[in-house]
Amino acid sequence: MEFLIWIGAFIAVLGLVGLGWCIVTVGKAKRAGLDEDAMRAKLQRIVAVNLGALFVSVIGLMMVVVGIFLR
Repeated sequence: MEFLIWIGAFIAVLGLVGLGWCIVTVGKAKRAGLDEDAMRAKLQRIVAVNLGALFVSVIGLMMVVVGIFLR
């Protein structure tokens, strides 16, 4: 089940990349000096991506744990 560990690690890293993208995008939005409504709309989209990236990361970590148990 070693392949499950590597696939899970890859998926977890993809989730972390998504979380990093969210952090960078929020930083850019803050520096852009948008008005409140535009900032709220932008952040709502980023929160959805953030939750998706967190979900992908958790699934990857669960795959790693299952692969270690089945090893």
